[in-house]
Amino acid sequence: MKNYTITVNGTAYSVTVEEAGASAAPVAPAAPAPVPAAPVAAPAAPAAPAPQASGAQGGIEVTASVPGKVFNIPAKVGDSLKPGDTVIVLESMKMEIPVVAPEAGTVASINVTVGSQVETGDLLATLN
Repeated sequence: MKNYTITVNGTAYSVTVEEAGASAAPVAPAAPAPVPAAPVAAPAAPAAPAPQASGAQGGIEVTASVPGKVFNIPAKVGDSLKPGDTVIVLESMKMEIPVVAPEAGTVASINVTVGSQVETGDLLATLN
């Protein structure tokens, strides 16, 4: 006979399984074993305010296409970019995802820092 613990919908049961052909008396089912409560995660700390470039922000917004973490910021304020140039690199689901300039312009502001958590649609940078 073998003993197993099986969890169903958060309740743990101790189960004894008898091999086929063995002649043993049936075993009464055990009472459910107490299951310790799962630890509760602490609330996340509020995010630090995003850094802003000096001067006015540009009119072209560069937003996050996926939720994730800012992995790299290859563009700097004042850089001239062509459509498709990488502005920010996000890490999501263990993949590096470039966020590119939607049109030509000059980087007016970078609104995140490396390591920042972002959600889909969050403003990452602006271009003039």
